[in-house]
Amino acid sequence: MKKKIKYTDEPMEDVKVIADFLPSPEELALKEETVKVTISLSKSSVDFFKEEARNHRTPYQKMIRRLLDEYVNRRRQIL
Repeated sequence: MKKKIKYTDEPMEDVKVIADFLPSPEELALKEETVKVTISLSKSSVDFFKEEARNHRTPYQKMIRRLLDEYVNRRRQIL
């Protein structure tokens, strides 16, 4: 792939400017405060999260934490 790209000065058509929707680097660098807890979960639940985490290449604990966070956020909206 050493073929050189040749750029031309042609007009661009149908250009759409979109708003910046990506979080800033500062927002990405922030680490949310966490608390270590010990919890016993059913084997089937843990197996489910491990399989899903493997499919999405993310830690299964993070998936469980985000699920709990989402539950809390929705409950707060109801109350």
